[in-house]
Amino acid sequence: MRYSLAALAQVLPAELLGNDVQIDGPVVTDSREAKPGSLYVARPGEQADGHDYIPAAVKAGAVALVVEKPGPWPVPALLVEDSTKALAQIAGTYIESLRSAPNSQLQVIGITGSAGKTTTKDLLAQILASQAPTVSNLRSFNNEVGMPLTALKAEPETRFLVLEMGADAPGNLKYLTSFIAPDAAVELLVGTAHLGGFGSREVLAQTKAELVAGLRPQGVKILNYDDSAVRQMAAAHEGPTWYFSAQGAAEATVRANGIELDEIGRPSFELCYEEQNARVQLSLVGKHHVANALAAATTALALAVPYEQVVAALGLSQAISPHRMHVFAAPLEKGQWTVIDDAYNANPDSMKAALTALAHLGQSQPEATRVAVLGQMLELGPQSAELHRQVGEQALAAQVHVIITVGPEAEPLHDVVKDKTQAWHCETPADARKLLDKYAPAGALILLKGSNGSRVYEIADELLQGVNEK
Repeated sequence: MRYSLAALAQVLPAELLGNDVQIDGPVVTDSREAKPGSLYVARPGEQADGHDYIPAAVKAGAVALVVEKPGPWPVPALLVEDSTKALAQIAGTYIESLRSAPNSQLQVIGITGSAGKTTTKDLLAQILASQAPTVSNLRSFNNEVGMPLTALKAEPETRFLVLEMGADAPGNLKYLTSFIAPDAAVELLVGTAHLGGFGSREVLAQTKAELVAGLRPQGVKILNYDDSAVRQMAAAHEGPTWYFSAQGAAEATVRANGIELDEIGRPSFELCYEEQNARVQLSLVGKHHVANALAAATTALALAVPYEQVVAALGLSQAISPHRMHVFAAPLEKGQWTVIDDAYNANPDSMKAALTALAHLGQSQPEATRVAVLGQMLELGPQSAELHRQVGEQALAAQVHVIITVGPEAEPLHDVVKDKTQAWHCETPADARKLLDKYAPAGALILLKGSNGSRVYEIADELLQGVNEK
């Protein structure tokens, strides 16, 4: 990104404190990521105030600042009311400058849904990167900070910008698309994630539809035909609609037929588009990833990537972001555990999918003890207890032998299973790790799953460290 600070002051608008300066480095919100020529955006937060780290950012090379407080700053600054909003405005201005450049072919893709966003983003980015320069979110940086920072990583030669967009309250997606309107909107499903911020599934569906409504005039919609709430989003924008269906619905533009799972639960299927059919083998574990793969494939096809190249790239794609259905062998003093690490986040839909994957893997190893470490699901609102109880029933249906729950919100889950299988409840992942040592025998199949705030991923990190040390 190359901009003068004075030009940005006019765009935002903002008060220029000090002299004009050229910004030819990255835009950052973390002082540790500042480099020579960068613009440091100081954001007040719940845990820390970015203004306190201005000296560190300047020492690392930042030549300008965005601030909410006047002061004797060591380098020129833009004084704004809301630095987070200013970040989004800067990103939007930058993307428009790329779009307006001669011969620009930049296509912006927005992806949302109650589950599967990051996996779909990773798959789509790999397909598109096989065709042209592509930029996408790192991990799940999909909020009002992560999305603009990702957009600012685009370069003049970037052809595809893949933006995962999260929402935990109505208006979130409308806010994001008001700065960067996508050329394609991908809607995965309307589930029960973050109901605490919405109140009902209906309001959640309306919020997810904000992405479709925020499309550019000629934008294209890529919708999950198997979800009735997503199908109805076609009315939110007049542009063309492409449907995908993991259930093989004939009405869908792109379909999956003949889904099969191998011995460790990796799906293969026929990717059906118009008169073309080819079999795709995924490296991801879990039948639910068929829908994510279809969403990625349909989007690529809608963006004019040839069918044969979509098939080839999808077959080579892998899970990039950590803690998402990663299966690995964790060494013990005697033997090993087979671990399904899906611990980045959790909601009722992804919990069910992960437990289904554990059950399938267990079918190929019938002698193995099935263990599930299930962290609390957060932001579910008044329905939290009931939704946790439903996950408990699903765990029993999956014939899990040992269930370890983590965190106070997970207590209703524990109450459902405690008299029907071996079950323990604890408050911290460290306690859960000790219970694993005690109750998970060598050869066990272990599922790690929970909301990010439950920190169940810490167990996976520790076990992976043991793998790396071997």
